[in-house]
Amino acid sequence: MMNSRTIAQRSGENPGAMFEKCGADIALLFLRVAGSVLVLLVHGLPKVLHYAREAGAIEDPFHIGKGLTIGFAIFAEVVCPVLMMAGIATRLAALPIIAVTAIALVFVHPEWTLFDAQFAWMLLIIFGTILLGGAGRYRIRL
Repeated sequence: MMNSRTIAQRSGENPGAMFEKCGADIALLFLRVAGSVLVLLVHGLPKVLHYAREAGAIEDPFHIGKGLTIGFAIFAEVVCPVLMMAGIATRLAALPIIAVTAIALVFVHPEWTLFDAQFAWMLLIIFGTILLGGAGRYRIRL
């Protein structure tokens, strides 16, 4: 049976080099899936499952109407995380998530301390990293 060491030795590589090459891709996959699951479960699905309550309670900082505001939030927190998990249009899908999070921090909750806003800052770090790094190798290619 051939293991990674045997394969690496035959190819002339260091046994760990093969895994070092895909480490960044695995890290990007983990970031995409873990961050997207958090956004979907904590923010997206509650907005869809309790639409009437959420639409009535959502802040409308730009006065575009609560319907448009909740629609954009659902797009950013449901559709974009699904695209993100699949690795489809990853950098583009990161932008609405980053936008909704930044709007919440700056316009909706400017009174939040760093402690209060730590989840939002973590989302900005996760999706900002994905925006910079892309999907990685493990994605659905269309």
